Amino acid sequence: MPRTQAVYFLLLPDTLLLDIAGPADALLFANRYQDEVGFELHFISPQQNINSSVGLQLGPLQALPAQFDADAILVLPGLIGGNEVYALPDAQVAIKWLAQHVQTSHRLVCICSGALLAAHAGLLRGHKATTHHNHCHELASIDSSIKVEENRIFVEDGRISSSAGVTAGIDLVLHLVSELTGPLTASAVARNLVVYMRRSGNDPQLSPWLKHRSHLHPAVHKMQDAMVKDPAHSWNLTELANIACSSSRHATRVFKLHTEVSIQAYLTSLRLSLASKFLSNTDWSIERIAEASGFGSARQFRRIWNMHFPAPPSASQFR
Repeated sequence: MPRTQAVYFLLLPDTLLLDIAGPADALLFANRYQDEVGFELHFISPQQNINSSVGLQLGPLQALPAQFDADAILVLPGLIGGNEVYALPDAQVAIKWLAQHVQTSHRLVCICSGALLAAHAGLLRGHKATTHHNHCHELASIDSSIKVEENRIFVEDGRISSSAGVTAGIDLVLHLVSELTGPLTASAVARNLVVYMRRSGNDPQLSPWLKHRSHLHPAVHKMQDAMVKDPAHSWNLTELANIACSSSRHATRVFKLHTEVSIQAYLTSLRLSLASKFLSNTDWSIERIAEASGFGSARQFRRIWNMHFPAPPSASQFR
């Protein structure tokens, strides 16, 4: 049985519909592609029924709970309008509820101008955050301790995440799905939503488990999925081409065309990432790490590692 992960969407009048539907559908798609975490969606509001940004009525909605799971995810979608809408009665009720009930154990996800709501409740104090580019100045004006980062798709600071406008909420939730269920699930969800797996250029370097996946070629995804599932396997071109149901020459060409890296370079990046985790989290010898990561020998592992990192693997090893 999957572990249930409660996700609460806090909805107010004139909530942007795409801020709700995009992330919600991404989470429901994630339930289809793995059986470890079951996302259970709850839609809560000070009112039983509200009108969304497009005039579509949403309801009946659940009342704001007196208590909710300690590890719950709380999603704050954006609203039509700027800072002034958070002075309205329903927003004031939500702000008071957030200030009283959100704990450090909860994961807070602010989409678009939802960050303004969180800021009014004091939940972003001292944290890095972003929001829609039209509202960055407003966010900074609410609480000067917030480190507002502009021109970012999303920002993650501990258990608090925030995204830029509208569709960036999907990017943020795909990142969340990757963290909680694994990159294969996030990649499958992105393909079914027909969106890119992307991150801001100012974010830390994209994990190799997700990098080079912002394409829609099904045969290339099949090859990547196979390597991600078992990077330590001694993959050869013929084997991967068979997975893609193509010739070796064609598989090589389309892989490079759609990912902008060679098959070998992609596989090496996965193996180095796996080795890095072993170095940080185990006390294994270099020889054992090399074998478990798919390198032919400790010597080969050291040579390839030194081509990509300034310090030798022993400098990164857990002690």
